[in-house]
Amino acid sequence: MDAREREVRRRIASQELYRDADPGLAGLEEERIRGKELADDFNRTRPRDTAERDRLLRELLGSVGARVWVEPPIRVAYGRHTHLGDDVYVNVNLTVIDDGEVFVGDRVMFAPNVTITATGHPVHPELRRDGTQFSAPVRIEDDVWIGAGVTVLPGVTIGRGAVVAAGAVVTANVPPMVVAGGVPARVLRPITDADRDWAYRPPRTLPRP
Repeated sequence: MDAREREVRRRIASQELYRDADPGLAGLEEERIRGKELADDFNRTRPRDTAERDRLLRELLGSVGARVWVEPPIRVAYGRHTHLGDDVYVNVNLTVIDDGEVFVGDRVMFAPNVTITATGHPVHPELRRDGTQFSAPVRIEDDVWIGAGVTVLPGVTIGRGAVVAAGAVVTANVPPMVVAGGVPARVLRPITDADRDWAYRPPRTLPRP
């Protein structure tokens, strides 16, 4: 690893701006390609190939706990920077842009079509014209449920036991034990002992205009 690559890796870890496609960054490029190859292999497995899926997932990701289930397809930037705890369930079409680290705790559930991105770009066009970007770790704590179509942005922590409603865009930290939703996501209500008394509630009917 040459000095240029060491500096880019330092910048990634320090949440500084960086470019990851310059000459001298062959190691980063190889890690990205290898991650995409492993994800492609995983996505091509047949439903009964559970042992092969588990093997590939553990080679693809940075760490994988016990009793983890990931439904293909999954898409990654690297793969190796993503860490799953125990008893994690991932439904179809998870996308993880893990140039930075992504940490998922125990008993976390992902509905279909979730995007987690630990990487973004500066707002001003002059700063991102050459592809400059930044990364900040994403942390999803234990017992979180992420609804369908949710997007989680760089640096966000989603607190223990929280629920993120379908379609939300999470731009700020979510406290523990709340329901959050919307664009951008906001806290809708706390999760309390009253939620232990579960019963199906049919959707309300929208009022006519």
